[in-house]
Amino acid sequence: MTVRFSGLVALDDLSFTVPPGTIHALIGPNGAGKSTCFNVISGVYRATAGTVRYGDEDLTRLAPHRIARLGVARTFQNIVLTHGTVADNLMLGRHRLTRAGFTASALRLPHTVREQRRHRERAAEIADFLGLGPAFDKPVAGLAYGDRKRVEMARALCMEPQLLLLDEPVAGMHPTERSAMAETIARVRDSLKISILIVEHDMGLIMRIAESVTVLDFGRLIADGPPERIQNDPVVISAYLGTPVQEAEPGPESGPAPEPESGPAPEAVDGTEPDSGPDPERATAAASDPAKDTGRDSKEES
Repeated sequence: MTVRFSGLVALDDLSFTVPPGTIHALIGPNGAGKSTCFNVISGVYRATAGTVRYGDEDLTRLAPHRIARLGVARTFQNIVLTHGTVADNLMLGRHRLTRAGFTASALRLPHTVREQRRHRERAAEIADFLGLGPAFDKPVAGLAYGDRKRVEMARALCMEPQLLLLDEPVAGMHPTERSAMAETIARVRDSLKISILIVEHDMGLIMRIAESVTVLDFGRLIADGPPERIQNDPVVISAYLGTPVQEAEPGPESGPAPEPESGPAPEAVDGTEPDSGPDPERATAAASDPAKDTGRDSKEES
């Protein structure tokens, strides 16, 4: 798929496959287009060209709620939680599975009450599975940062997805929380038998849990394969660390400058003064002008 925003190409002919039941990582420097890719898959953005397929379904032109109904759930880079308790947030994830309409829910008809009870019990099971059981009825505002990230994942899992999109699930966590989250992600895949596409900058986590890795740079795919090959790929290393500057080869040994030949000064052809050499003031100004410096432009990631 290709995604353009006016003159900016955010994704340039990107193509990759997430095999069922695997953890697939999407990595790259800042501005590489990772979140844009997530937004296209989940229906927030529309691809300019190309298609997104989920099994036999074409997701390219579907609205986000229709994609969610097909079994695709996602978390966000920034925590997206509502006010209220952990239970309230997890019940939002059960919405796509709720059959009762607005009127029946407002009147609290018997079948609606039974359905809500079943959804709440399932939400409590998912909270226990992610280590949030003791906080199920507590306000999310009082939870630690790492626990709020878990609530975000639990809300997505309450949708009973077959494909889970995790956008930087360990961002901002300390090492102990990161290690625990890595174990949780692997356990989610193994226990629920779902596919996981993860965007993350923690390369240690990616190399530990991912079975395949796709690398983006400036919206283009530069590498795709198992973690062992990706971490030793010179193109990937160059994209993350920058191409090392090669030292200039030494020139000939310097010696005493030759004596200028005596004779009359050359006359200017066009009537101007002859050039007697580089202007020191101009050279100093050029060297100190920051606009002359070149560097790697970074694309802002939407």
